[in-house]
Formats: sequence, structure tokens, C-alpha cells
Amino acid sequence: MYQFRNDYSVGCHPVVLEALSNANTEHVVGYGADKYCKDCADLIRELCKAPKADVQFMVGGTQTNLTAIAAFLRPWESVITPVSGHVNGHEAGAVEATGHKLLTVATSSSGKLSAALLKPILEECKDEHLTKPRLVYISDATETGSVYTKAELTELSLFCHRNGLFLFLDGARLGCALAAQANDLTLSDIAALTDSFYIGGTKNGAMFGEALVITEPKLQADFFRLKKQRGAVLAKGWLLGLQFQALFKDDLYFKIAKHAVEVAQYLQGGLKNLGIPMMTDSPTNQLFPIVPNTLLPQLDKLCTYEIWGKADEEHTVVRFVTSFATPLSAVEGFLKALKDIT
Repeated sequence: MYQFRNDYSVGCHPVVLEALSNANTEHVVGYGADKYCKDCADLIRELCKAPKADVQFMVGGTQTNLTAIAAFLRPWESVITPVSGHVNGHEAGAVEATGHKLLTVATSSSGKLSAALLKPILEECKDEHLTKPRLVYISDATETGSVYTKAELTELSLFCHRNGLFLFLDGARLGCALAAQANDLTLSDIAALTDSFYIGGTKNGAMFGEALVITEPKLQADFFRLKKQRGAVLAKGWLLGLQFQALFKDDLYFKIAKHAVEVAQYLQGGLKNLGIPMMTDSPTNQLFPIVPNTLLPQLDKLCTYEIWGKADEEHTVVRFVTSFATPLSAVEGFLKALKDIT
């Protein structure tokens, strides 16, 4: 059975596991006040060229999104998000449960926001009987695998700052976004153009964990207290700092993301050669083939995947995802087997 369900179905990269094993018997200070978290936070600030940024280690993406948004906003303020945004479609109302309304925007299949898409919402919400938009939520890569260019993120950043909006970037799959051929952004660009973003570890080699980077000084005060209140402070916080230390050593984080993207692009090319169209041409590690419904039973026997949605009465969009643990040989074997049955 070939494995394309997601990029977090295996434990972690062997280098990360080795680091955890080596430190397993140490007695370490708790709640993120340890040497691993402190040293790793300094390393992230250096990589981002943001010496005054606050770095907070979190366990998972939903926890990071809801904690950050709850900390950054006043009770009457709301979040602008693409309809396809993770906070809207996959988090069981976690942000709304903190008391903040989500204002959704329909986008193209890319899932990307632009200044033009934000303007109508700002106009509509001038009425003081409505919530006040205060934070713009985006993802890189997006839920459909697209990436923001530097020009696009710069335009969005300038618009947000001119209109008193915070720009928050969900980086659950930031590694693969940065590794994509279509990408021209760096970590330091993202740090300079957003008010806060996070570096995803769960979906790029960590056992679990995300590194939240808060660059806007106004958003840093008392963040830890809110984080504790939301149950987002891990007693064994050193496990998070240690994992990110291991991932950033010798650029491992970026190398394994590059591998995930390269095997995904090989798979995407092979699928197209077999005459299978894509919902969108993804430059990252998430692929969205459109397959005949009659093929699904055979696909079930061949590989793991997720149903993304209905394309039409006779076709379904499925999602294939690759990771550091996806060997090229598996992709080659899958394509050969798929060719035999199609």
C-alpha cells in the first residue's frame, strides 16, 4: 500500500528522534524556560533576521492559530480569512470559540487573498454594529498547495498596515512553501512582511510542534499568560525547542521539505502523463488529481489518500500528500501500478 494520506502519518525524522532519545534522561527545566527553547528561539530570530521577535513554541497548528488570534484581538474584533482557510474549514470553530468572528472571502482555487478581495469587507464593516476586522489570516502554502510570491505578500502587507490590520501567516506547511520552485520568499522576508507567523514542524519532520514568531511589538506583551490560559503551555516544553534545534541543524528543515516537494512534483508529472487532470497545479507537496469515480475502488486498494470533494457527477477530487518519508521509489512504483489499472 502506497502512503499519500498526509505529511504527518509517520513519527518524525530520524535525526529528530535521535536528538529526543539522547536527551531523554536529562532533567530539564519545564514550561519552555529551558536551554533548548532559549537557544532555538535565538537561532530562529537569527534565521528570520528579526532580533526583537518573540518566539513561542506550541504543540499543533489549531492550538497555535486560536491562541495567537485570541491574544492579538480585542473582543469586538474579527478575522478575515479565505473560505478555504484552515481556521474556517478544519478547526471545529476553534477561533469562534474564543469569541472572534470569521469573515470569509471567496478566492480562486489558489486560496490566496489580495488587497482587492479585502476592500469590500472593510467597506461593509464600517457599520459600528458589526465586528471590526482587525486581523488577516493567510496560509503559505495554502490549503490547495499554492504559494505567495514576494510581490503578492508585499502588496498584502502594505494594504494591511495602511488599514490598521494585523497580518498573520499560518505556516503549517511553510517548509514546502519555501522549497517550491514558484517561491521567491525567504524566512526573513516573511518576518518583515507579517506581524506574526509560524514555522510548522508537525508536517515537516517533527514529532509535533510549531514555532510561533511574533514580530510586531504590540502583540508580544503578556503572550505567555494568554498561552497558559488557553492550555497551550507544555510542561515538557524542552521537547519542542530540542526538535526545532535538530531540524534547523545543517538546514535539515529545508532539505527534507525540498525532498517532499520534489517527489510530489514527480508524482504530479506522472499523473498528468497518465491523462489525469489536476484541480490546481500545486507547486508544493499537496496534489489534487481529478479521478473518475469508477477508479476509486481500485485506488483504495493501491494507496492511501483523502477525498477532497466532488468535481462533478462522475469525477472526484482526491488529495495526495508527500513528505520526508516518501521515497521516490514509492512514487515510481505507484505510477507504474496506476498505469497498469488505467
